[in-house]
Amino acid sequence: MPYIQIFKKFYFTQTHSSCPQLAIMSVTNSDVVDFISISPKGDVVLTISDHLEWNNNEHILILQDKINAYLRFIESGDIYQQYPEARDRNIMVEVVVKYDPDSNGKIFLDRVKEILNEAGYEFRFRILEG
Repeated sequence: MPYIQIFKKFYFTQTHSSCPQLAIMSVTNSDVVDFISISPKGDVVLTISDHLEWNNNEHILILQDKINAYLRFIESGDIYQQYPEARDRNIMVEVVVKYDPDSNGKIFLDRVKEILNEAGYEFRFRILEG
C-alpha cells in the first residue's frame, strides 16, 4: 500500500460528515494528496490545500510535514504507481493558501522553493482568490 493515497483515485480513506468514507483533503492530513493534475504546460502538479491562518509557527511545521510527505510520495516512485500519467513529466508542488503568509511564512515558502528547485522540482504558492 502506498504511503499517500491520491484523492482522485482513492476516495475511501477517512470519515467525512457528509459522506461517511470520503478522504479529507487538507494541509493537516499528510496521508492524502489533496489534488493531482496535469498543467496546460504538461507538468504534473501536486497541490496542497492550506486553510490555516499564519499566526504561529505550528502552521509552518504542519505545512513542512505535508510537503515532506509529498516528496516521499514522489521520490519513492509511488506517484508513478498511483498516477501513471506522471511518467516523463516535470513535477511541481503547489501550495494554495487561504490567507496571505506572514513574514515567517514567506521566508519558509521562499526556502522551500530553493530546496525543491535544487532537487529538480518546481514549487509555487498562491493565495486562493474569492
